[in-house]
Amino acid sequence: QSKGKKPLFVQLVLDNIWSLYEAVMKRDKEKIEKIVTSLGLKIGARESRHADPKVQLNAICSQWLPISDAVLSMVCNKLPSPLDITAERVEKLMCVGARTFDSLPPETQELKSAFMKCSSEGTAPVIVFVSKMFAVDAKALPHNKPR
Repeated sequence: QSKGKKPLFVQLVLDNIWSLYEAVMKRDKEKIEKIVTSLGLKIGARESRHADPKVQLNAICSQWLPISDAVLSMVCNKLPSPLDITAERVEKLMCVGARTFDSLPPETQELKSAFMKCSSEGTAPVIVFVSKMFAVDAKALPHNKPR
């Protein structure tokens, strides 16, 4: 960087995104057309003629770099396999609040083995885990509070 060279990520990724953004915001139709054809995208007439350039930018980026594919691939690559879950973790996920796993009905306790197998057989029970996340300031977390 001291010699004026850009990092590889900037050269291959960020420069392309910035040039697209700049072309759309400045309404450089020739450059936009060149980018769209080189990427093999099809942008509708309504999006290309829209008064707000962000609509056109969104239309191009949603086809070129769809976020759903990126999120799904990151989930598949980075999250641990459900088959690697421990029995203790399954019990914690199945219990709510102060309830213990032993206090659950026997039918619910039997689901523990199915939970750990992650079977895709037609006879296997379908188990869905729903989680609600809340945005919390880092200072409010217990390990960051002064004692």
